[in-house]
Amino acid sequence: MGVRRDELTRHWKSFDAKLRAGFLKVERNVESQDEEMAKLSLILKKAWVERGPVGMQFQLQNAFLGHIASSKSFSKDDYQNQKALADLRYPAEWYPATRRVQRKIILHVGPTNSGKTYHALKRLEEAGSGVYAGPLRLLAHEVYTRMVAKGIPSALITGEERRNSVAAHGMSKRTAQHFACTVEMIPLNQQMDVCVIDEIQMIGDLERGWAWTQAVLGVQAKELHLCGEARTVPLIRELAASMGDEVQVNNYNRLTPLDMDNDHVGFDFKDLRKGDCIVAFSVMEIHALRKQITTQTGKKVAIVYGSLPPETRAQQARLFNEPDSGYDVLVASDAIGMGLNLSIKRIIFAAVTKFNGFEKVSIPVPHLKQIAGRAGRYKSAHDANKEAEQTGENSNTTDVAATTPDGVTPEEIPDRFEFAEPPPGGGLVSTLNRSDMQTVQRALISEPEPIKTAGLFPPDPIIERFANYFPPGTPFSYILLRLHDICNINPRFHMCVLKDQLNVADTIQPIEGLSVLDKITLCAAPANARSTGNVLYNMAKCVADQKNGDLLDIEGFNWDLLDRPITADRELLRELEQLHKSIVLYLWLSYRFSGVFGTRALAFHAKSLIETAIEATLDELSKSKSVMNRIRKKKTTAGARRIDVGQGPESTKTPSMEQQMSAGSRYEQADILDGADDNQGVEPVEVTREAVLQHVADEDGTSAESKKEGRHAELDVDSRSSLKEGQANI
Repeated sequence: MGVRRDELTRHWKSFDAKLRAGFLKVERNVESQDEEMAKLSLILKKAWVERGPVGMQFQLQNAFLGHIASSKSFSKDDYQNQKALADLRYPAEWYPATRRVQRKIILHVGPTNSGKTYHALKRLEEAGSGVYAGPLRLLAHEVYTRMVAKGIPSALITGEERRNSVAAHGMSKRTAQHFACTVEMIPLNQQMDVCVIDEIQMIGDLERGWAWTQAVLGVQAKELHLCGEARTVPLIRELAASMGDEVQVNNYNRLTPLDMDNDHVGFDFKDLRKGDCIVAFSVMEIHALRKQITTQTGKKVAIVYGSLPPETRAQQARLFNEPDSGYDVLVASDAIGMGLNLSIKRIIFAAVTKFNGFEKVSIPVPHLKQIAGRAGRYKSAHDANKEAEQTGENSNTTDVAATTPDGVTPEEIPDRFEFAEPPPGGGLVSTLNRSDMQTVQRALISEPEPIKTAGLFPPDPIIERFANYFPPGTPFSYILLRLHDICNINPRFHMCVLKDQLNVADTIQPIEGLSVLDKITLCAAPANARSTGNVLYNMAKCVADQKNGDLLDIEGFNWDLLDRPITADRELLRELEQLHKSIVLYLWLSYRFSGVFGTRALAFHAKSLIETAIEATLDELSKSKSVMNRIRKKKTTAGARRIDVGQGPESTKTPSMEQQMSAGSRYEQADILDGADDNQGVEPVEVTREAVLQHVADEDGTSAESKKEGRHAELDVDSRSSLKEGQANI
C-alpha cells in the first residue's frame, strides 16, 4: 500500500489507541460515536471465541489494513460513496431486462425420490427452448446426455467444459436451443421458454447460495421450474412477490416408502444385502470399509466420495447400478446426496457426525434426510433411461477387474456366498452403531425449519467500482472483506461467506499487472490455496504478463506422478487428485483467458490419463492391508472418542473394527456437500472424452481409453514425452 516503516508505526499506534478505547466503551456499555470501532470490538471477540488466536489475528490484520486505507484516502464523501455502492437491498433491480418479462414460477417440491425433477425435465424437453441448471457438472452432463439421446440438439456449459451436440453428433444444422449447465453458468442474457433450476434449497447455502439467487432473479424464462425441498416455498413466494411473478406450487410425495430397519447392522458384513450403501464421512473410513467388506465376503465394492473426479464417480455409480456387474455394495461419503442416480436399497450410516475442517459436528437434519432418501428409488438408474439410451450412441464401458483380497486365497472364498436379496418394498435406513439408530430415526420424522434467507454476492461491476476507492497495493482480500462488512442488505437475504476467494486473493496479491477484473475472475476460479495454490500463482503470472500459457510450460504440475508405478498408496491417490484439480483449473481459465491458455485439447488428454491412474490406484487400495493397519494404529493411539451406550454384548462383537470406524480422519477434513437429486429419468453414464481426444495416442500407440485395461499394472506412460506427443497429434 506504499506505506513507509515509520508511517506504519504511527498508523499502528493510532489504531491501537482507537481499538483500546472501543473495547473499553463496549465493556462499560457506553455508546460509542465511532461505530466502526465498536463493531470491530465485537467482531474480534467473536473471532476469539470461534477460532482462537488464528481467527483473531486474521480479523485484526484486515482491520488494520482498513485503518491505513481510510487514513490515506478516505474522506467522508468517499465513505458515503462506498456505502451507496454497498447498498444491496434491491438485487432484483440488477436485472432490468428480466423485469420486463412476465414470468411464471412453478415450484416442484417434495422429498427425495418423489419425481419432482423428472416432471420438470419432461416440460423442458417439450419446450422450444430452455435450460437446465444444476449444482454439479455431473448432473448437467447427465441431463445433456439424456436430451442428446432423445434427439434434442443441446449444448453443455460448465466452468471447465463446453459441448455442442450439433457438432459432436452430426445432428440437424439448426442451432441448439436447449442447454444443460451448472447453476453458476446459467445464461442470464438469453430469452427462453423454460428454465429448470435444480436443488433450489441451495439458495440458502452460506457459500454458494448467491448462484441460485442470481438464477431465480435474473433468468429470462417464461416458465421457471424450481425443484427442491418444501422448506423453500415461503422464501420463493416472497421473492416472487417482489418481482411481480406468478407462483404455482406442485407438491409431491415419495413414490416408495422409506423406513428404519429393524436393527443396526454392526460390523459383520456377511449380513449385507445387494443394494446396500454405507455412508462414511472420511476417505480413510471409506477405503477401510471397502477393504473389510471385500475381505469378509470376497465381493466387489464400489466407492464414491467428493474429491474423486466426476468421471470416476460416474464410473463407480455405473458399476453399482448395473445389475450384473458384481458390484453389489457401495461405500460412499455424503457426495451421494446429489449428482448421482443410484439403485440403493438400504442406506447405512457409519456415523452421524463429521469433521467440518475445525471440529466434529452433528450432521444437519436436512442433510441426513437427503442422504437417507437415496434409498429405495422408484426407478433405478439402470432402467430409467433405457429407452433413451438405446436410441443414442453406445458408450464405451470399462469394467474393473475383480480383486482378491490380500491374505485370502481364492479357495478360501466360498463360491456359495451371495449377498442377501433385499426384501420387497421401499427403502430402508440403518446404522453401523446401535447408538446412532435413534438419532437417525428422529431426523427422518422431523420437519426442518423453513429457509429464511437467500444468498447474495455483489456483482462484478459493483466490486470493480468499489475497488477503485482504494489506493494501489491495497490487498484485494481486504477490499472484498470491506465490501462485505459495510454492505446493506434486505432481511430476506444473507451475504455469502468469503472462503476460498480470500485465500486466492492473498495468493495472487504479489503479482503486478493484474487488473481488478482479472482479480475478480481469478477469485471465482475453482481453486484451493492448499492444493492448487502454486499452480494458480503461476497461471495468474501468465495472465498478468500476457505470455504463453501452454500446459507443459507452466510450473507446478507434477507430471512425474504419471511415471510412478500404481500402488496402494493413499498419498499417491491424494497427489493424483490434486493434479486433477490443477488440470480442471487450467481448463476453467482457458475459457476466460483463451488468448493465454491455448492448449485445452492437451489438457483434456492429460485429464483422461490422470483419471485412469486414479481408478487404477483405487483398485490397488482395495487389495491392500496397509489402509486398515494405519487406521487401526491411529485409532489405538487416539483412543476411543465416543462410547456407544446400550450396545451390551453387541459392542464386543468386533471391537477392533468399531474402533477403526468411530473417529474419522483428517485426510478428508470437509467432504464437499453434494446435496440431493431426484432426476428419476436421468441415468448416470460414462463421461466420454471430446472427439479429438479419441484419436490422441500415447507413445506406444495405445489410446487413453485402452489404457484402462492395464489399470492394475504400472502405467506404461512417460508423462512429459507422452503429453508432448499428444500435443503434436492434437
